[in-house]
Amino acid sequence: MNASVNGNIELTSVNEDVGSVNKGYDDEEVERPTKHHRPVSSRPYLDDVIIATLPKIDKVERPQKTGFWTSVDEAKKTASDFYNDNKKLTHWIIAIILTLLYIAYFAYALWYDYDEAEILLIFTCIAVFIFIYAVIRDNAGSQIEESLIKPALHKVNNSWSHIKWPLYILLVVAFVIILVFLVKDSPEQLISFGGLVIFVLFTYIFSKHPTQINNLFSQVIWRPVLWGLTLQFLLGLFVLRTDIGFKIFDWLGERVTTFLDFADAGSEFLFGELYTNHFFAFKVLPVVIYFSSVISVLYYLGAMQFVIEKIAWLMQYTMKTSAAESLNAAGNIFIGQTEAPLMVRPFLKDMTLSEIHAIMTGGFSTIAGSVLGAYISFGVDASHLISASVMSAPAALAIAKLFWPETEESKMVTVEQVKIPTGEERNIIEAASVGASTAVSLVANIAANLIAFLAILAFFNAILTWFGGLVGIEGLTFELICSYVFMPVAFIMGVEWEDCREVAELIGIKAFLNEFVGYLRLTEFIEAGSISKRSEVIATYALCGFASIGSIGIQLGGLTPMAPTRKAAFATVAVRALIAGTIASFMTACIAGILYEENLERVIMNGTAIVPVT
Repeated sequence: MNASVNGNIELTSVNEDVGSVNKGYDDEEVERPTKHHRPVSSRPYLDDVIIATLPKIDKVERPQKTGFWTSVDEAKKTASDFYNDNKKLTHWIIAIILTLLYIAYFAYALWYDYDEAEILLIFTCIAVFIFIYAVIRDNAGSQIEESLIKPALHKVNNSWSHIKWPLYILLVVAFVIILVFLVKDSPEQLISFGGLVIFVLFTYIFSKHPTQINNLFSQVIWRPVLWGLTLQFLLGLFVLRTDIGFKIFDWLGERVTTFLDFADAGSEFLFGELYTNHFFAFKVLPVVIYFSSVISVLYYLGAMQFVIEKIAWLMQYTMKTSAAESLNAAGNIFIGQTEAPLMVRPFLKDMTLSEIHAIMTGGFSTIAGSVLGAYISFGVDASHLISASVMSAPAALAIAKLFWPETEESKMVTVEQVKIPTGEERNIIEAASVGASTAVSLVANIAANLIAFLAILAFFNAILTWFGGLVGIEGLTFELICSYVFMPVAFIMGVEWEDCREVAELIGIKAFLNEFVGYLRLTEFIEAGSISKRSEVIATYALCGFASIGSIGIQLGGLTPMAPTRKAAFATVAVRALIAGTIASFMTACIAGILYEENLERVIMNGTAIVPVT
């Protein structure tokens, strides 16, 4: 009874409070709250009144968790907080520990087997030099540039009219002395030098704007040409005539060959142990996929961008070419003729015709790293392939600027103005997968082109043989015609006379079909012993480039979507760029003909000490 009374009393009290609230709204003519609208007021609402009458429950604290995983979480949080507060110090500690570990390993490797560790010593010295250079550049680079470099360049520019002739004479005398020293034991190497002069004169005589180069010593026109040839010659001198350079590239070639052989693991798993029975399809083409995947990973890590930027900076600083030209030429050493222009894609629409010509020439005169692996798997010497691809980059810029001189003002001044694009992959695994997937279309393109070109060549040879048989000429083929037409070209590059027809045949196959078929035929000559080692080396350098008639369509198809408004410009310069790219590869072969000596190679490989020419 009491409970009931008390309950009624409490409910009555609540109702009275609610009634007073409602009365308040009525008396003061305040808008009643609706479902979606509650007026701003200090008076309590019905819900608030009811909640206020409910008994309050004391908040119960939960007991803290304890145990092994709780301790692990706390330790992780403590370590994370320490790392965030001392990030720089942590990086320094890790770097010092890794450096000390490498020094210990390096010292033990030198003590254990110095001969095997000699290459490691060379690369370590290069890395130390780069590190010291980076430290000086970052801490005192601007001061050195302002106080030393710029004043020196200013004095040279002001005095150029007085010092250029003595400098030219000194350079000519020095070059003649070096050339005499190089060919004193093999005078036939002068033929390659004559071929180099002939190719330069050809591009000079048939230049697009001959009036722009009437002044033979114009710094604007001849600087990229002279510096391009100089860089090409110095690199060839380092690779072919110095003990250290030859060993570095020979070691690099062996390592690359070993590295590419790991593609056999995937081929054997997919095609079985007898995969080598179909050598090209199951041995060579998988190398393209494997190498493309590795290149994609290097791009993800930023290593490729770093190397390309430094090479581009060197070429731009010495040759005074524009940033876009230099970056594209450097990129062509590692990637293909349609991939390299992607680095300068935003600038294609504003490029001058001379710059577009240089872009296309660079694509024609070099090969991509992915197919380079395929040529190595053929049995072509890896060290010469690598050096040929690098040497052709400055040669391409040199010939491009001579064959189509700059008559306009470039809008790209420095390499820093061009940002090399990075991949959008989120991790290394995705980068490797994207690289492999991208190579599928490349492999399909290579296979399809080889099927088509070899079939067309066989059909064309059958027609030629039939026509030749009607007039008593037996065995008339496309290769036979090329072996006679291109004999003079092979000879002036320095090929031995008895091998000129074979190398001329390779040149014709490369020009009218592609370099892939050319290297396949070169492999046949090497295995059969049909040509000498010297002729093999010169042919390796001469074939190292995408310059073929079919590549015109590939470049136009790749460049036009990047800059549709410049379609006419691409078509205008395409044929000249093809000729310039071909000449650049031939000039690289001439440099190899001047510098290569088979006896000297044997001496270096046998470990006998020689006196470098540098």
